[in-house]
Amino acid sequence: MLGLMQDRPLLISALLEHAARNHGGSKIVSARADGSLDRHSWPQIAARAARLAHALAKRGVQRGERIATLAWNGHHHLECYYGVSGMGAVLHTVNPRLFPGQIGYILADAADTHLFVDPTLVAGAEALADRLPASLKTIVIMGDAGDIPAECKLRGRFEVLSQEELIAGEPDSFPWPDLDERSASSLCYTSGTTGEPKGVLYSHRSTVLHAISTLQRDCFNIGATDVVMPVVPMFHVNGWGIPYSAAVAGASLVLPGMKLDPASLFRLFEAEGVTFSAGVPTIWTALLQWLRADPSRRFARPPRLVVGGTALPTAINAGFLKEYGVEILHAWGMTETSPLGTTNARKPENAAWDADRFLDYSRKQGRALFGVEIRVRDGEGREIPHDGVAFGELEVRGPWVASAYFNRPGDPAHTADGWFRTGDVVTVDALGCMEIVDRAKDVIKSGGEWISSITLENLIMGHPAVAEAAVIPVRHRKWDERPLLLVQPKPGMTPSAEEILAFYEGKVAKWWIPDAVEFVESLPHTATGKLWKAELKQSYKDRVIG
Repeated sequence: MLGLMQDRPLLISALLEHAARNHGGSKIVSARADGSLDRHSWPQIAARAARLAHALAKRGVQRGERIATLAWNGHHHLECYYGVSGMGAVLHTVNPRLFPGQIGYILADAADTHLFVDPTLVAGAEALADRLPASLKTIVIMGDAGDIPAECKLRGRFEVLSQEELIAGEPDSFPWPDLDERSASSLCYTSGTTGEPKGVLYSHRSTVLHAISTLQRDCFNIGATDVVMPVVPMFHVNGWGIPYSAAVAGASLVLPGMKLDPASLFRLFEAEGVTFSAGVPTIWTALLQWLRADPSRRFARPPRLVVGGTALPTAINAGFLKEYGVEILHAWGMTETSPLGTTNARKPENAAWDADRFLDYSRKQGRALFGVEIRVRDGEGREIPHDGVAFGELEVRGPWVASAYFNRPGDPAHTADGWFRTGDVVTVDALGCMEIVDRAKDVIKSGGEWISSITLENLIMGHPAVAEAAVIPVRHRKWDERPLLLVQPKPGMTPSAEEILAFYEGKVAKWWIPDAVEFVESLPHTATGKLWKAELKQSYKDRVIG
């Protein structure tokens, strides 16, 4: 027997219509490169998205056709989120920080027909001209006609026009189609640091379910009165889904554009009354250092922050909470998981812990959200005990977890019974809280035992002289691999190797302590801000210690 309930598809266009119909008083603030701000409402964004959909339909854009963006967080990008996906095409957000060869590969693999480009990224697009695929016909500059350079090198081979020209004169409403909710809605590629980038193709259903789930109190906890600023770029896993989550809640959005330096972000926090924000650890680490440089820099209303991407050192979390009253929620996810998979919010079992005890615990990535299942298995395929000690590879499944990669049939990323293999090596404690101890490819195998490079990195970040650190395996004549610690000191500080290594004593087993320390001026990062371990391993591939 089936239930007698109406059957309406879960569609991205419905999110926008809901926000426009019920939350007209919320604001959409968008920062320009010159520091000025554009202001809109949800009804105005809905009208502009409709005009974009009309313009693309007139140009023959079909359902399933890929439309690419090369852009920061701004209202033009938000209009693409809803206008492109709402009409049935596929929004393909491209990371402008990737190498030119990777961007060319991604655009060709997706067979994009239109490319929307932020005005500040036009020069980069011009440099890519010879790498752009034959499928691409039109370049749209995300602004008005004055944002197109007079001598734009893209003209000739491509049609070039502005987004304002494109939508001019189009109707303010669009008959959004009743698509199959499993239809493709958007496309993101992994950063491709170990091989070519891989495409993850999201559906309307997966996106809407993810957006609703993130509003839980133990996740983003966003409501209509919140002012939400996604510092995470909208090209990075669809801005962690926040542009959709905000529409479901009817919250206000502040889109910071290209300037993500601490001073620019703090101005927006204060001027716009931001109550919630999300970003990677490098963003919050830099903001904390900037705040500390001047005692007058205080939040009028401390916002709630979410961190993900990599682990946030406990010292940073403690600094925000104890010095500025800012709570940070640790979350985990991947491009393949839309991305939210776990959050580390309190449970009844640890609700009474004092701040210091929970701060130490908050380094963990957390427990699964409803909709996501996790399991952890060792090298023999056995599920590990939940004792917080045993290691294994994390596997996940759920309605917003990728079942395959775009254009890569048969890619061995899933188990025989359909679980996605994340490549993360984790422990799980008695409360079901997961902690990433390494990537499977980065764990250090010393004499048959595993050493977590991430644990060593997080610990040393608590040293007052360390700005950033990385731990990589190097060859050892007896133990196969041993950890090498690379340290970027804070400006003006010159710690000794002995001082650095002594910091580990009593915090980890003696055999975990790195065999050597090297001081470096800087460390390489991927296009998404993570430490680029592959590059470091290549640089030190001939290093032998012991």
